[in-house]
Amino acid sequence: MDSEEARTLLASARVARLATCDAERQPHLVPITFAVAEDLILTAVDDKPKRTIRLRRLRNIEANPRVGVLADHYEDDWSRLWWARAHGIARVLEPGAPEHADAVARLARRYEQYRERPPRGPAIAIRVSRWSGWRATSSPWRCGHPCP
Repeated sequence: MDSEEARTLLASARVARLATCDAERQPHLVPITFAVAEDLILTAVDDKPKRTIRLRRLRNIEANPRVGVLADHYEDDWSRLWWARAHGIARVLEPGAPEHADAVARLARRYEQYRERPPRGPAIAIRVSRWSGWRATSSPWRCGHPCP
């Protein structure tokens, strides 16, 4: 699978997993909602219940900005399985910054919940350096586009 196909598949997913590592190289994996803009992946700390908005993923990015994002599709028809991954460098965007407002706007266009309740916590911008992926079949999607 080429980079463009991997980006398209990842962008088609509704949820992905963000992998970070702390300064001691201990991995941390969390599900995220996200938006893709060219070679940029954006996500934010939203208002779902949490103990704090200074989440471990934010502290990990400050200690080690290398991250991975993985989206996949599973169904019992294994000919339709796929996964897509992005590797890149992340940075935290604090509320009030113009880039933060852009990230929230892109997320709100993608998720109705964010239109009703925009994320107020920090956002994350990931500059993707490598897209990769796999799918079970090389034939075109039956629906004509890379939807699950």
